[in-house]
Amino acid sequence: MPGSNLTQIEAEERQGIVSHPAYVVSLDVTQGSKTFTSATTLTFDAQPGSSTFLDLIAPQVDSIVLNGEQLDPAVAFKDDRIALENLQEHNQVDVIATCDYSRTGEGLHRSVDPADGRIYLYSQFEVPDARRVYAVFDQPDVKATFDFTVVAPESWTVLSNSPAGSVENLAGKTADGTLGDAAAEGIKRWIFEQTPTMSSYLTAFVAGPYAQWTSEYANEDGRTVPMGLYCRQSLKDAFDKDAESLFDVTKSGFAFYAKTWGVPYPYAKYDQVFVPEYNAGAMENIALVTLRDSYIFESKVSGAVINRRVETVLHELAHMWFGDLVTMKWWNDLWLNESFAEFMSTLATSEATEHTDDWATFCSGEKSWALAEDQKPTTHPIVAPIHDLNDTYVNFDGITYAKGASVLKQLVAYVGRKKFFEGIHSYLTKHAYGNATLNDLLAELSQASGRDLDSWSKLWLEQSGINTITAAIDTDADDRIIKANLVQTAPAEFPVLRPHRIGVGFYNADKSGKIIRTDRFELDIDGESTEISDIIGLKRPQFILVNDDDLTYTKLRFDKESLDFAAANLYAFEDPLARAVIWLSLWDMTRDAEFPAEHFAALSLKAISTEKQSTTFRYALSQISGAVHYYVAPKRRAAIMKLVAQSLWKLVLAAEAGSDEQFQLLQAYLGYGVDDDFEDNAQGLLSGELTLDGLVIDNSLRWLIIHALAANNLISDAAIDAELGTRETTENREKAYGAKAARPTAQAKKWAWSEALDDNDLTNSQIEAIAMSFSQNTDPQLYKDYVESFFGTVNSIWRDKSFHIAETLICPLSGQSLYPRFADAHQLVDFAERWLNENKDADRALRGMIIKNLDDSRRVLKVQTYNAQL
Repeated sequence: MPGSNLTQIEAEERQGIVSHPAYVVSLDVTQGSKTFTSATTLTFDAQPGSSTFLDLIAPQVDSIVLNGEQLDPAVAFKDDRIALENLQEHNQVDVIATCDYSRTGEGLHRSVDPADGRIYLYSQFEVPDARRVYAVFDQPDVKATFDFTVVAPESWTVLSNSPAGSVENLAGKTADGTLGDAAAEGIKRWIFEQTPTMSSYLTAFVAGPYAQWTSEYANEDGRTVPMGLYCRQSLKDAFDKDAESLFDVTKSGFAFYAKTWGVPYPYAKYDQVFVPEYNAGAMENIALVTLRDSYIFESKVSGAVINRRVETVLHELAHMWFGDLVTMKWWNDLWLNESFAEFMSTLATSEATEHTDDWATFCSGEKSWALAEDQKPTTHPIVAPIHDLNDTYVNFDGITYAKGASVLKQLVAYVGRKKFFEGIHSYLTKHAYGNATLNDLLAELSQASGRDLDSWSKLWLEQSGINTITAAIDTDADDRIIKANLVQTAPAEFPVLRPHRIGVGFYNADKSGKIIRTDRFELDIDGESTEISDIIGLKRPQFILVNDDDLTYTKLRFDKESLDFAAANLYAFEDPLARAVIWLSLWDMTRDAEFPAEHFAALSLKAISTEKQSTTFRYALSQISGAVHYYVAPKRRAAIMKLVAQSLWKLVLAAEAGSDEQFQLLQAYLGYGVDDDFEDNAQGLLSGELTLDGLVIDNSLRWLIIHALAANNLISDAAIDAELGTRETTENREKAYGAKAARPTAQAKKWAWSEALDDNDLTNSQIEAIAMSFSQNTDPQLYKDYVESFFGTVNSIWRDKSFHIAETLICPLSGQSLYPRFADAHQLVDFAERWLNENKDADRALRGMIIKNLDDSRRVLKVQTYNAQL
């Protein structure tokens, strides 16, 4: 399979041919606004007489010289590859190319800040997009050293993976357009120190007039590690108030990881750059982490978002060891990066920062994501089969991140924390600066723990699906337990039963009415049924929590008495993790058509009246919205939506002034727009005629209100444009695009559809804002013509767009795309099934996206039918 979609077989063949690669790469970003110059000199060893290829995605290759022989680019460069024939034992190839700046967040992205016209560059190379910037063997197991040089405007800051060894002035000035509308200026060359041996997808460049903050860390090996934080100049004031706390979080992470693993931070520096129009949350480039600059808070955000920023900082820091120091050989072990970073960042957040309830955050957020993904037809083993790069793109999902992290938490419970981290220490030290596989990891964990983990791995890591554990409890006339079993089942398509180390908690109300844990038991279970022998003969508590402390990864079904008690008293449980585990189980039952959607919404509304855990609060509000917008019986939906909206507004008014709960409740209320007072409330808040104590209508909240008004056709495009004109920033442009696309008119939907598909001047983030808002309105009539249009356009989107843009338009992680999810679900199912039947040879990644959309629509029909029969 030629071209940009590298296969695993091709990667294995190339890795077997080349060795000892070393790169010298020079970039010149002073040549205008569209392209930059890339020059690569690569030396490597090979089997004499063999042939292989370099990866390069570029509009023009100017020169290729292999071992002194000039190659014709028209012949050697085809399908994003440079053919290297008849290799010698020692080889040198020199490539000069003209490369495109990206508008999609892939490769070297160029962003213009409308607030001041300044230009910012940053790279994003995962999965394999270093090849968009320089010629490279772009696969994780061909590690190399890199000597980078960048020519850039003299006023800019330029960063890469290693510190700059020197910076020198050059003759000449920037070409027209390099600095946007600003005047040309002089140029400099940044020469960076050689990197340690590393994978190409972890190399990185950042260039522009970034604002900077500095600090340093006294590393455990005696070195002093320089630290930097960077952002756009227009965000400098907002970022300044948080810079010190972010340094503190990062330093806490350095100390926690070094102590936990016994391996000090291995690199020469540590920079974190907050960048615009970023596709991901962040990226673990070695010593030069990039993060989306929506993590800079100009306006108020919820405690959940603040918590998430801390987790993200610690997640990327964990990658410096997991993924960077030791890297997977191929993308099937992507989980070795992401699951470990997710698990460790949660552990570090809970034990090394003020967010001590972070396992409740994990359960409410990450674990709910995992359960949803794991019940789709597209589920896969944690160690996923990755045949080619297209498979990899869609593997950044709830299985790889959240399920993997959940299973690691179970593994720690299974082998013991001390032994687990002893094994991790051995793994990191043995494979430092190299590549490793699952088997390498298991060997070290088995050696440390004394447990044979091969069978554990085959069941947990190498098999798909999720188990359900149900409590079967019988009592006698005195309410003493005479029978107690945990019954494990598996879905028919994945009939795998797994061993679990699991907690069982007894919960009762105290004198104040709070429900607290009064006893706890822990046991190993395996097979279909396991007796909880320790509780036989004990007085039955009011509630029995299976999977107490959330040790294992499973669906839960409570015994009937416990279920009834939880549904009536969820709000009274004192422990945030216990509440999160119960809430997630109730939501899972709602999605499985085993618990009435209206009942779930009602009990959740009652529970959020007392909930203080910000992420649990956030996800509960989202789940209430999902229940009423998707799962309530269609004939009752309008009435229930109105009732929920009214209840949310009452909770807004009753919330503590200035509290996180008041803020999140208002955000949720604005997502409905169906109650009789909505227009007055929203317009009043916008104009200032209505005020809520402690609540400031700042920029983000103002735009949220505008979006809500637009979604209900209560504001015009002209008014949206006028609002943007008062303060035109990168973020506000995106919000304006989203508001216009949200208007519930045929004209607005036609405009949004055309813009998302055909306007090539839009950035990735602008396209995302339009696509998400296009599909948000609940009136099926708005989308009756777009079901056929969507499925008629899918193939051309996949063929003509970059992967990230295609994913944004078809089926992103957010679930909100051009897929008209509120169209008639029967019609969506019919068209999706027809497309799948007619496109059996389509790329697996594309088919997977369509299958996910289809599964969502099938679930809507199933759960609506269940609720209609109640």
